[in-house]
Amino acid sequence: MTSASPAAAGAGFSAGGFPLEPVERASVDELRALQLERLRGTLRHAWEGVPHYRKRFEAAGVHPDDLKSLDDLARFPFTTKGDLRENYPFGMFAVPRDRVVRIHASSGTTGKPTVVGYTRKDIDTWSDLVARSIRAAGARPGDMVHVSYGYGLFTGGLGAHYGAERLGLTVVPFGGGQTERQVQLIADFRPDIIMVTPSYMLAIADELERSGLDPRESSLRIGIFGAEPWTNEMRAEIEKRLAIDAVDIYGLSEVMGPGVANECVETKDGPTIWEDHFYPEIVDPETGRVLPDGEFGELVFTSLTKEALPIVRYRTRDLTRLLPGTARTMRRMQKITGRSDDMMIIRGVNVFPSQIEELILQRPNLAPHYVCELGREDHMDTLTVRVELKGGEHHDRSAAVGAAAALEHAIKSYIGVTVRVLVEPPGAVERSIGKAKRVVDKRPKA
Repeated sequence: MTSASPAAAGAGFSAGGFPLEPVERASVDELRALQLERLRGTLRHAWEGVPHYRKRFEAAGVHPDDLKSLDDLARFPFTTKGDLRENYPFGMFAVPRDRVVRIHASSGTTGKPTVVGYTRKDIDTWSDLVARSIRAAGARPGDMVHVSYGYGLFTGGLGAHYGAERLGLTVVPFGGGQTERQVQLIADFRPDIIMVTPSYMLAIADELERSGLDPRESSLRIGIFGAEPWTNEMRAEIEKRLAIDAVDIYGLSEVMGPGVANECVETKDGPTIWEDHFYPEIVDPETGRVLPDGEFGELVFTSLTKEALPIVRYRTRDLTRLLPGTARTMRRMQKITGRSDDMMIIRGVNVFPSQIEELILQRPNLAPHYVCELGREDHMDTLTVRVELKGGEHHDRSAAVGAAAALEHAIKSYIGVTVRVLVEPPGAVERSIGKAKRVVDKRPKA
């Protein structure tokens, strides 16, 4: 792995040699003044252009003119995914539909999809911020970027694509799936950077090995991974296996898409939030009370520059804390490894998939491919963890039973819940080609 020192960015250049934007080196006071000015504009834009926001503001007894300081934002109501679905398809747009040049949407697997729109200026802003993110990850002039995020209504593929092109890099717009073909083109085209979900990166590494190629000898230098929570243990596994810098990119379509925040390769200490365009808060997931920087809670975002879909205090359900800036002046957030809606409650114990993943990755004979299956026995919820032995491990019954017992013991000791672990042969756990589905609910429907 290759990383520049923090001093490189401090001198006004990214780790890859691109110059930083002046705002990336602005003082905290300058950032807060810019945020206050832009936040007032966002609230006014939402009030004037979105009937939903006007109604919600009036019900809460607040008006955009009431924002005298950044702390006053706490007086304004939250926005949730449910609000976007209730206003499906275009009710949250603040501009006429003919000014919207692109529409993205979620998959809608749990209800109506959430629809987001972009003006031409929004697309330019998004492209600039993904370009900034790729620079922060260590991109160099002339790099080639292999994009394995899905293209289409999902924001990942096109967001990465436009950002890489904005930075002047060469883009291979592959998308998800066709893993054998992906490996062939990585070997033939020799890209420097890959943008993909971390779980699918592991599937690509598996395929490289099946093809007789050493993943550590590939041309890849940087992996920019997002779209799903992943742990620092997963980072270490990917970096060891592929000899690359694994960097976290964060975003969600309701706020913009990928590029809301990105880790700087010289520190790799949590994504830096691009605070000139997004104002972050941390709130108590239960009460909604704003928490001070450093405390753990739910991440909330307000957009500062969006035209088509201004978003006010959007509850992301992602769990993290805000931290001081390091490689940049802007605040960082602790690496997100869980969501409040991913939490499993097993006999009164809160369990996150990331906790299971961390313990799996501590065991050298287990592969980082797993799924958590929820069931019910005698009116009690149960959890079964299906995981694999690493490739090359001798898989006989005694080896599987021993590995399962060891992981069951670790989960009981460190998380405090009794689970069943099934250790299966390499390849038995289904691979994702996009976002990994870590929890499968097999409980009977009421």
